[in-house]
Amino acid sequence: ANLPKERTFAQNCRNIEVLNLNGCTKITDSTCLSLSKFCSKLKQLDLTSCVSITNHSLKALSDGCRMLEMLNLSWCDQITRDGIEALARGCTGLRALFLRGCTQLDDGALKHLQKHCPELTTINMQACTQITDEGLVSLCRGCHKLQILCISGCSNVTDASLTALGLNCPQLKILEAARCSHVTDAGFTVLARNCHELEKMDLEECILVTDNTLVQLSIHCPRLQALSLSHCELITDDGIRALSNSTCGQERLTVVELDNCPLITDVTLEHLKSCHRLERIELYDCQQVTRAGIKRIRAQLPDIKVHAYFAPVTPPPSVHGGGQRLCRCCIIL
Repeated sequence: ANLPKERTFAQNCRNIEVLNLNGCTKITDSTCLSLSKFCSKLKQLDLTSCVSITNHSLKALSDGCRMLEMLNLSWCDQITRDGIEALARGCTGLRALFLRGCTQLDDGALKHLQKHCPELTTINMQACTQITDEGLVSLCRGCHKLQILCISGCSNVTDASLTALGLNCPQLKILEAARCSHVTDAGFTVLARNCHELEKMDLEECILVTDNTLVQLSIHCPRLQALSLSHCELITDDGIRALSNSTCGQERLTVVELDNCPLITDVTLEHLKSCHRLERIELYDCQQVTRAGIKRIRAQLPDIKVHAYFAPVTPPPSVHGGGQRLCRCCIIL
């Protein structure tokens, strides 16, 4: 019989535990049906960008691959809450689930995970724009072991989600919440006061965040290593001072990103000099930072990488003699 390749593979590799099909765009639901029939020991499956995959695949995995611990469905944008429900009911030992760009998912999907998957430690929902506090609060109440959460681009999320995260998930280590423009210091205060294991935070474009958040992190989160505050336009030198003087500043901090923070000045660099573990600072479009300030911190921390851009001192001759000024990217293009 002329069997399809994936069926042959599945039949002959019955002990397989880890399978990476990332970017295999021709993969269809029949692949997962074969895996379900023959590969009951499967623990890790990566289906990133397998865009033909539908809820039928998740139903199949749920029936036959009950030992699944890690599943990556990023950019499989046909998946809906029904698929996640089927998956969660069968694969109750799931530890890591990646759903980046699964734009049809809604709060209902998270409620199924809350109900059936208490072992979840990692979940990535980047750009799942339908997700709101309702779903996230549910998730936090069922999944107390969460360590890594990405909700970047989930623009409907507010402090209610951060509060639920703080009150239910004390083991949280990594939070990516870029472009969550409705969250405020109040939410981050609850988070900081309860999640003392935090190591990395991406708060890019959390535009309501102020120095108060940095004060709370400096008091309660001694393990913080990497912090992105790019486009957080309310952050000032005072917030960075609090961070620099804290335990995390003195002992852990390796990366600080401050692109497009207009209130940041050379004073911030003076404060950061005391963070002797610092490896990288991003300062693009921080108009008040000077070459001299950067030179001083480099003298103190010779291995540090400082990324900044200084516009030419004399304005470049205008393109086509006048008209609209173009940004440097446009001129290059």
